[in-house]
Amino acid sequence: MNRILLTACLLGLTANACGSDTRPAAEATPKSLTIVAYDSFAFKSSPFDAFTKATGIEVKIVTAGDAGAMLSKAALTAGNPEGDVMWGVDNTLLSRALSSKVFSPYTSPELTKLSADGVALVPNHDATPVDEGDVCVNYDIKWLADHNLAVPKALDDLTKPEYKDLLVVENPATSSTGLAFLLSTVAKFGQNGWQQYWKDLRSNGVKVVDGWDEAYYTTFSGSSGKGPRPLVVSYGSSPPFEVIGVEPRPETAPTGVVEASCFHQVEFAGVLRGTKYPKAAGTLIDFLASLEFQQLLPLNLYVYPARTDAAVPPEFDQFAVRPAKPLTVAPSDIEKNSKSWINTWTDLVVR
Repeated sequence: MNRILLTACLLGLTANACGSDTRPAAEATPKSLTIVAYDSFAFKSSPFDAFTKATGIEVKIVTAGDAGAMLSKAALTAGNPEGDVMWGVDNTLLSRALSSKVFSPYTSPELTKLSADGVALVPNHDATPVDEGDVCVNYDIKWLADHNLAVPKALDDLTKPEYKDLLVVENPATSSTGLAFLLSTVAKFGQNGWQQYWKDLRSNGVKVVDGWDEAYYTTFSGSSGKGPRPLVVSYGSSPPFEVIGVEPRPETAPTGVVEASCFHQVEFAGVLRGTKYPKAAGTLIDFLASLEFQQLLPLNLYVYPARTDAAVPPEFDQFAVRPAKPLTVAPSDIEKNSKSWINTWTDLVVR
């Protein structure tokens, strides 16, 4: 019996799957569970067929904007959620999610297979790490070559006159990607230096948009949108996206990564507080952390699995960037300062 089915039996979620045991279930078996996720949570084919086959429960997806916007909505409806599980709160937003009591604690039996560093970020198991990666500045290789511009090597380079009006970033108030980039500047320049850096970026024509989808697909020149700007805040694993599935397949990725700009990101999923089906939702968390599901992540969401025994496709080794020493900010500092950092950033850059 597979682990998902065994878990379903133990929870009393499906009598048909588990034999003739007629003991009353602790909670009714739902016909469906809803995952609330960010807009880019998309798969080439349904990833939940095995879960539905094992439990009899269908899985529905509700998207709610970028991760920051998604969490803001979830905080407003905490205790009366629009779904059962939420996917995509990352370490930059985790403290806000925990203080807003968005999640109900759940300890998955899969935790021992997940990244120990990710698990350690949530000692009470309010959420479960499901993927990781790095938020980095990406660049359009051909655009820079055609304009005789050198590839920027560091965050400082982005303030130079030759890169004026070339960079698009996401708003940290509405986007986890944007918040990660803001935190990368705090990590690099310190609490007393990041403000001047953003003043310099503003003077150098940085463009701010609400979320990653708009930044990457509409404004960035290196994506399918063929926008006007060759520099974008995206991910270290974005270059494989521009190669896989492209015909004829290019020998090299058309986009690159400024490794010195990278900020490490861990994403979490959790049981939403107030769901009518907490045990079934916990079983769904187990599936999201299972080897079967985790191995789907690189070629669908272009992230690294949180599960340590999950395989990563060769295209990631060939084209993605995974820095040995990414920029980081301690979770306690994020919890203590993120609100004031975002407010200060808004005053400096937007207003």
